[in-house]
Amino acid sequence: MIETPYLLFLGDAPDQLAAKVAQGIRDWRPDNVVGQYRMEGCGADVKVADMDLAEAKAAGAKTLVVGVANRGGVISSAWKRVLIEALSEGFDIASGLHNLLRNEPDLVAVAKEYGRTLHDVRIPSVPYPIANGEKRTGKRCLAVGTDCSVGKMYTSLAMDKEMKARGLKSSFRATGQTGILVTGEGVPLDAVIADFMAGAVEWLTPDNDDDHWDMIEGQGSLFHVSYSGVTLALIHGGQPDALILSHEPTRKHMRGLPGYELPSLEALRDTALPLARIANPKAEVVGISVNTAAMGEDEALSYLEGVEKRMGLPTCDPFRQGAGKLCDALEAM
Repeated sequence: MIETPYLLFLGDAPDQLAAKVAQGIRDWRPDNVVGQYRMEGCGADVKVADMDLAEAKAAGAKTLVVGVANRGGVISSAWKRVLIEALSEGFDIASGLHNLLRNEPDLVAVAKEYGRTLHDVRIPSVPYPIANGEKRTGKRCLAVGTDCSVGKMYTSLAMDKEMKARGLKSSFRATGQTGILVTGEGVPLDAVIADFMAGAVEWLTPDNDDDHWDMIEGQGSLFHVSYSGVTLALIHGGQPDALILSHEPTRKHMRGLPGYELPSLEALRDTALPLARIANPKAEVVGISVNTAAMGEDEALSYLEGVEKRMGLPTCDPFRQGAGKLCDALEAM
């Protein structure tokens, strides 16, 4: 178990999106957060107290959580100096990067010297099966995005929260490092061997009561040439009954791919739905989730109204406004 509370390490994240792990923990498990540690040049801020290691230790922090999701998931030499100091100050370290803490000899040596623990949450811990495509009982909802980091996890968490508030049966199924750090369990899907990814999603979303909904955390985008494979594994392994289209309207291009424009919501709908119906012929697109964090209130409301009218689907920002519209759509199925 990863000991709480956390000091969130933002390092030298160049922008807010790069600190999405820290932001997710801050937004969904604020009671587990003491403060944030930002290095010189950090362009992110999750709006908690800035602390150095000594201040965080005095405030009760037990684990330094690497809250940055950079391209390739690597630990830089500049980060390494802070991580080593944190271990010597008595912190455990938790990370969901592809660059595993346990593969860094200097970190392993210092952790051993000071009796600290290195937590790598992006390691598959189960011998996942190859997908068999058999239909399972229960219901499943998956958010699919026009791009990476557009709010798919927030959508599923918000919907799970709303369903439970209504007294309905629902489970959030984490498939990435942030979701796992928020909930304490799940499948680190992008670290699973490709042949077993869809099977891992089947394992994560087993047979359930007919009126139970699994809210599956989405990953990547079918339109993102770097990460489309993990999205398709979720679509086929998850066999979703309901798809939620997720979008962030202020993007100028795909995340990390300046040569690629974002697809339209219509293109996402028309691409995702036929693929979903391969595994579940009854799949439907039931709503649209829009991340309006970069918009003012009036601009956001106007945009949401326009999308809803154009697409003919309930549309909202589930984190800003609540997920009521989207959950109404599930209850109507």
